Amino acid sequence: MDGALARFVSGMTRSDLVAELAERFSQLTHRDTEFAVKTILDAMSDALARGHRIEIRGFGSFSINRRPPRVGRNPRSGEQVVIPEKLVPHFKPGKALRESVDAQVPVRDEPEVKQPKTGT
Repeated sequence: MDGALARFVSGMTRSDLVAELAERFSQLTHRDTEFAVKTILDAMSDALARGHRIEIRGFGSFSINRRPPRVGRNPRSGEQVVIPEKLVPHFKPGKALRESVDAQVPVRDEPEVKQPKTGT
């Protein structure tokens, strides 16, 4: 397993992404790489906040989903609470990303399910 994949499997943070890009593109300084990542993520956040859809071919698309208002319950008191409408970001992976992930990630064996003992 190469270094990039090993870091991703354990979880990748923004700092990990900056470090990986700075390592891969040695002509860029760490500060330039950090600025580029911040600029891209800020532009994506701004676009989503304005209600735009973002599509990155081969990777996936980001959009906004509407969650309608609903009635929930306060778990402590049990009283009904009106939960207002929400707009939430949504990511749909592209075909190439789905296939890449499927080919890279080892499938874990399912734990054996113990069968109940039958009393005789």
